Amino acid sequence: MLRMSLGVILAGSASLMVATSADANTDSAAFALVPHRAIYDLKLKDASERSGIEGMLGRMVYEFTGSACTGFSTNFRLVTKIDTGEETRLSDQQTTTFEDMSARQFHFETKSFTDEQLDRQVSGDASMAEKGVKVEITQPDGREIDLPASDFPTGHMLDVIKNAKQGRHFFEARVFDGSENGDQALLTTTVIGKQQEPQKDDADADKAGEFSGTPFWPVTIAYFNETTQGDPTPVYNMSFKLYENGITRDLTMDYGDFVLSGSLVKLELLDKADCKP
Repeated sequence: MLRMSLGVILAGSASLMVATSADANTDSAAFALVPHRAIYDLKLKDASERSGIEGMLGRMVYEFTGSACTGFSTNFRLVTKIDTGEETRLSDQQTTTFEDMSARQFHFETKSFTDEQLDRQVSGDASMAEKGVKVEITQPDGREIDLPASDFPTGHMLDVIKNAKQGRHFFEARVFDGSENGDQALLTTTVIGKQQEPQKDDADADKAGEFSGTPFWPVTIAYFNETTQGDPTPVYNMSFKLYENGITRDLTMDYGDFVLSGSLVKLELLDKADCKP
C-alpha cells in the first residue's frame, strides 16, 4: 500500500502522537507481510469540467520487497495518458523508498516525467527523533526540515492492519512518505470496514492468485494538509481492499476533480528473506 499524490501522480497509523510501528505487536505483524509485485490497470472513473480531463488510462506497477529484519523497499511506477480534448500528455512517475523499521529511518527518491521530459526530482532521508521527524532533502536542494512525530509508509500500513484486526473502524494518524516536495507530513483519517469474503461478482479477486478466496478489509484513507484552516477538504482519498499480508486490490483514487479506478491484473509473489521473529 503506497499513497499516491497527483503532484508526483501515486500504496498501502499511529494516532497523531508517536509512531507505533516499533512496538511488539506491529513488529510481529511485519513478519506476515508478503514481498510481491502487483500490476494495476487504471482508468478514469469520473471527472469534473474543472479538471479539463476528457479521458485517462494508465498502468501502475508496485513492487514491495524486504523483511522486518532487513528493512522494506518499494519500487513504484505509474504511467498515465491524459486526454484534455486538445492534447494528450504522457505522465510517468517513478518512486523508490527504503524503510528501516528498527533504525526508524526512511529513504525516498522520486522522478516525474511529462512527455518523457524530467520535470521533477526529489530525494532525501528522514529519521524519527524524540520530538518528531528530521528530514534531510538532498535533491533538488540541500536543506533540513523538522516535522511533528509521524509514521512512515510501511509502519502506517502495519497500523492499518493492526487496527483492522482489533476491530477498530476509525482512527487518525500523521504520515510522512516523501511525496510531493518531501517537506511535509499529512494528516490522515482511516475508515476500516468489517472483514469480508470475496463474492462471485468481485471484479479482480481471481487475479489475487492463491489469495483469491482470502478475506479482506475494505479501507478508505483520506489525506489532509496540516496547514488547512477551517473545515478541511482532503487533498486525496484512496479506497482499496486490503489483505492481512499487505496486498491490495480494487483501488479507487479520488483527487477531487477526477477519480481513477485501479484493477489488479497481475500478482507475482517474490522471494521472502529468511528472517524469523
